[in-house]
Amino acid sequence: MENIEDTYFETKCVHSGIKEYEYGPVVPPIYQTSTFKFKSACHGASLFAGEEKGYIYTRMGNPTIEAMEDSVAALEGGHKALGCGSGMAAVHTVFAALTQFGDHIVCSHAVYGPTTTLLNSIMKRYGVETTFVDASNLDEVKNAITAKTRIIYIETPGNPTLSISDIKAIAKIAHNAGAYLVVDNTFMSPALQKPFEFGADIVLHSMTKFLNGHADVIGGVIIVRDEQMYCDFRKVLNQLGGVIDPFNSFLVHRGIKTLALRMQQHCESATAIAGYLENHPAVKKVMFPGLRSHPQYSLAQKQQKGPGGLIAIELKGGYRAGKNMMNGVKLFQLAVSLGGVESLIQHPASMTHASMGAEARAAAGICEGLVRLSIGIENVNDLINDLERSLDKVNDVKDVVMN
Repeated sequence: MENIEDTYFETKCVHSGIKEYEYGPVVPPIYQTSTFKFKSACHGASLFAGEEKGYIYTRMGNPTIEAMEDSVAALEGGHKALGCGSGMAAVHTVFAALTQFGDHIVCSHAVYGPTTTLLNSIMKRYGVETTFVDASNLDEVKNAITAKTRIIYIETPGNPTLSISDIKAIAKIAHNAGAYLVVDNTFMSPALQKPFEFGADIVLHSMTKFLNGHADVIGGVIIVRDEQMYCDFRKVLNQLGGVIDPFNSFLVHRGIKTLALRMQQHCESATAIAGYLENHPAVKKVMFPGLRSHPQYSLAQKQQKGPGGLIAIELKGGYRAGKNMMNGVKLFQLAVSLGGVESLIQHPASMTHASMGAEARAAAGICEGLVRLSIGIENVNDLINDLERSLDKVNDVKDVVMN
């Protein structure tokens, strides 16, 4: 669609990434092919030399994948995007593209567990050291910078504690140090937060979550600001091989069409549920950016267009109470992941963040009694009733230490 950049976000969700295709389909076709035929030997050589635009091999580019990539880039306000086989493939590609032996990374404590594990294992073996900080504390970020710092990496809101980092301030810190700011925007999606507007250099997502929104895709994406960075990242991604396939790209692009509508419902329902939970006698603490009790509430109001659909709670009864709660819900599905149309509940310390280890979890504020809720688009009254029935059963449970 022409002049898509001049339209409102909701319109971009529906029309971005779509070009004119043979036979005039409204929806981009699925080019489910591994390789593409050349018109001649000269044509093939010209494509490989970069003298002509076209497609060679799906690992290197595919029209269906490109349509999805263009859509995400348009929504984030970036230059171009690179579709990856998973969110972790996107994270690994960023680290591989921007660092070398001897470099240093500053990373928020509050990130997806496997990101921490990747930094502490594979990247460390390759000679890249990482300092983990509370990225909501700017002094900690500044003090962690060294002469070898190449990347500051944050999720905001953080996973799973929903702590919020000041993107604009951290971008300034990064750029003053000659480093890149990388922001994982999975929890917000571009419907609620656009890190490029605050100075981020690279944005990434697990598209498995809100972008796709239907719990039927594994995928990631990297969005960059300029052509040189795109070319550099594309070379690394092609060599690592962590690309997304055409069919999953098609599903993500389809999911994006309803992103604006879904995020509105996620936010509305999560706000109502967080308010309910904050007043429940079984709940010790609610972590949700839409509540005034959140320590970075004012920053969230400036940086985000909405509070999102994630809620973290700590029950007075600790892990045992949380276990009983998780086993007692009916509508909430006991499953990891987030951002789908269905509501999910899980225990980070024993599930998504188990690989971090107890010491790293404690530093990140991930206590044994923390339960994370991903609020779907079901009727909010049904969800509250489901939580109420479950919480009524854990009111008198004593705190225990999880084995």
